[in-house]
Amino acid sequence: MISRLFAPRRAALAALLALASAAAVAQSYRCVGTDGKKYYGSSVPQQCVGVVVEQISAQGSVVKRIEPQVPSTAGSLAKQAADDAERKKQALLAREQARRDQALLATYASAKDVEDMRRRALENDQRIQQDLETRVADLQKRKSSGQDVGSELSMQEALLAERKKEISVINAKYDEDKKRFLELTGQKQ
Repeated sequence: MISRLFAPRRAALAALLALASAAAVAQSYRCVGTDGKKYYGSSVPQQCVGVVVEQISAQGSVVKRIEPQVPSTAGSLAKQAADDAERKKQALLAREQARRDQALLATYASAKDVEDMRRRALENDQRIQQDLETRVADLQKRKSSGQDVGSELSMQEALLAERKKEISVINAKYDEDKKRFLELTGQKQ
């Protein structure tokens, strides 16, 4: 008998639960598009992109407000691509610098080693300059005796001028190597 009394209530409760779950499923979305018109849909309508969207219950009440998502523009995509490219470039430069630093530390054991290498490079450059000066002097003698050595003489003179500029290049290279070596090892000059 008691079960007969509760049977209608159970049926009503089951109907109420079914109705509530159906109401939860039957939610829709609405917004006022950028053109000023109202749009509705069971999912967010395309016209609602970039504006506030309201999730509406089956009874018509607002369940939730969804703030607009800023769409990616061509400008923001280009900026993001440029930023990514810059990060990759910086990472590549950092790897290259690390490689150079490792090679520098493997080449020199002390600042004195840097100076010894500079001295050898300058001595080698000086020998090459002396050889070129000897050739130029020989070509000038041959030219004064009437031989046609014009193109060869100008080529040797150009090589000699370039070799004289090499001294500053050598010094700059070893100055930089020494400075970086001291930075990496924490030594003082």
